[in-house]
Amino acid sequence: MSLTQRIAGRTVVFEVDGQLIVGNRHELKRRMLAALADGTRGFVIDFSRTEYIDSSGLGALVSLSKEVRAEGGELRLASLDEDLRTLFELTGLDTFFRISDDAEEARRTITTNTPS
Repeated sequence: MSLTQRIAGRTVVFEVDGQLIVGNRHELKRRMLAALADGTRGFVIDFSRTEYIDSSGLGALVSLSKEVRAEGGELRLASLDEDLRTLFELTGLDTFFRISDDAEEARRTITTNTPS
């Protein structure tokens, strides 16, 4: 997995390239929790270049979402292809996460007050 992080307004957007699996999920968690500790409260994870997410990757997303919410933040997912969308539907996680068609839409719809 390659992980790109960029600031978009008052939100951090993470772009996951490749697979989010047991062997690399900690990198996403480490970076997102560091941004949360630095005061960021708006997060988007862009899956437009993601091929596969295993159960540990899904677990990491759930864990991150709970931690972000506990700090008054918001996490949105974006750009799931048909296979990933089906995965989220089959696991019921499509009702747990707010999922947008693209990262820009997700970023625009975050309502939390994040520090400038």
